[in-house]
Amino acid sequence: MKTLTKARPAAPARSGKPARALRTAGGLSLRLDVRALVVTAALFLLACTAGVLLIGSGDFDIAVADVVKTLFGGGTTAQEFIVNELRLPRVLVGLLVGAALGIAGAVFQTVTRNPLGSPDMLGFSHGATAGALLAIVVLHGGPMETAAGALIGAVVTGVAVYTLAWKRGVHGYRLVLIGIGGSAVLVAVNGYLLTKAQIADAARAVLWMTGSLNGRDWAQVWPLLAVCAVLIPLTVGYGRQLRMLEMGDDTAYALGIGAERVRLVTLVAATLLVAVATAAAGPVAFVALTAPQLARRLTRAPGPNLLPSACMGAVILLVADWSSQRLFGADQLPVGVLTGMLGGVYLLWLLAAERKAGRI
Repeated sequence: MKTLTKARPAAPARSGKPARALRTAGGLSLRLDVRALVVTAALFLLACTAGVLLIGSGDFDIAVADVVKTLFGGGTTAQEFIVNELRLPRVLVGLLVGAALGIAGAVFQTVTRNPLGSPDMLGFSHGATAGALLAIVVLHGGPMETAAGALIGAVVTGVAVYTLAWKRGVHGYRLVLIGIGGSAVLVAVNGYLLTKAQIADAARAVLWMTGSLNGRDWAQVWPLLAVCAVLIPLTVGYGRQLRMLEMGDDTAYALGIGAERVRLVTLVAATLLVAVATAAAGPVAFVALTAPQLARRLTRAPGPNLLPSACMGAVILLVADWSSQRLFGADQLPVGVLTGMLGGVYLLWLLAAERKAGRI
């Protein structure tokens, strides 16, 4: 038939290097993108390096060699206390929060098939903020109640957006529109809660809303680690199905992929990742928006690029936190302020690029 066109090569044309196919002893064939693997490994090493530098930074600087030696149990008593009790939990929270936001942003952008489809734009972060503000302003709760409120607020927002966007399935365009509308409503609600708060509660709420890693300890690490250990491998396991989903529901169904089931499972996992990340560090802006796109530009690989996005999210958050300490002093500038400024610049560039390409 004349309607058929010649198919373009997928990964080789974009990356410039053909992917390698491996066959296991059981006959299972695996396709590996060498560039994507190298980029993922490089980003992981960069995140670890940024973590070591961040551990050594502060009012009492520690050399990189001493940090590494202390992490392996060879430091002095003072170094062990500073590294293991004060700074290591902060770095681990930053790693896990960045990875959770990066992989969640990749899922949202894949499902919506929209580069602006991130938790920041769809109202999930604002929902978590609303839950935290209710816990602070109305219940006068402490850190644990605030984290629980943020978790519940993000989950409730996710359920509401998904339900309102449902009409014989969830279309990415409807999900974006409903999310943007819900985000506007939640911003108004959050502003109202702040105006009704007492001065002390309002100051604490505003500090939490900026997003920060200051004062994080092992109490935030263990719950975050447990959730990420379950949800990140679960989401990565759906990487192939998400890649098929990018080609449209009809193509996915023809390839034996249950599009709606994949969409539901991955969106639930991504929503929970955003919820626990926000509960642990506050609404750190724009990491979920920028990390997947930067990762895809580096790998030049099709698909959601889940693992590169997770590593890129960790790199962005730790580098931003280290930069804020070096530029403004320890604990003077919350990391959410710096990521918000950089993310805003990136968003303006993205909108200009999309407009130039004729997509908006």
